[in-house]
Amino acid sequence: MLKALAPEHISDGILMLLLGSLCLLFILFITIPLAVVFLNLDIEKVTFQLRNPQILSALTVGLVTSFTATVASFIFGVPTAYLLATRKFPGRAIVDTILDIPIVLPPAVAGVALLLAFAPRGLLGPALREFGVVLPGSTFAVILAQVFVGSPFLLRSAKAAFENVDRAYIDSAKILSASRLRVFFTITLPLATHGLAAGTIMTWARSMGEFGATLMFAGNLPGVTQTMPLAIYMLLAEDPIASNVLSAILVLISFSVLALFRLLGRRRYGARL
Repeated sequence: MLKALAPEHISDGILMLLLGSLCLLFILFITIPLAVVFLNLDIEKVTFQLRNPQILSALTVGLVTSFTATVASFIFGVPTAYLLATRKFPGRAIVDTILDIPIVLPPAVAGVALLLAFAPRGLLGPALREFGVVLPGSTFAVILAQVFVGSPFLLRSAKAAFENVDRAYIDSAKILSASRLRVFFTITLPLATHGLAAGTIMTWARSMGEFGATLMFAGNLPGVTQTMPLAIYMLLAEDPIASNVLSAILVLISFSVLALFRLLGRRRYGARL
């Protein structure tokens, strides 16, 4: 009895109570706002709002642009990640750091940077205008903004996946006179599949949720550049119910993406995720 009430046992109990309380408060802080999004919704409201042309337009623009941005990020990001993971060259650390900057860059700054580079009076704007290309206010500008902010997530995941490929398999293939291209497509790429898939999912999710850079660079034109986050922002004052429905859709998409991400992680790393 006395041993059970020893000071160290009391201290452990207080510590666990404190940790549990902090954990519970943090869980509630995250969960309550997410749950409130669904409290005022019912099937009738959701089905009615899903016939709203503005919501359908924002959904269409968001899905099309985010898918296109993800494909573009994959096409350019995977070769870049492979090069950074497998080759040493002067300035590699600098290049690696520069490609990470959009992850930590404030969205407004990303939008300003894109404007300064591609707007009609920007660095490349006059040259683009010679070919009749004006990016701000176009759907293509939305895609560029999404690639700018979303591609680093694919790049990081792909680079880590390529770095984790067992070199023994690659060396064995080279001993058997397999070409570099064949080694990449038959060994490296299949072994990095889970990392590439996870990075692709995160890039798509980031593109779907992009707001600041899109607003600054592409604008907020319904049916052209207005994605789901921009529609939520505009509808919040005009039609709160429609804004609520769109918010719920994005929460469900985010949950599904994270669930899929964790599923891929479990397949790759077992029970550690």
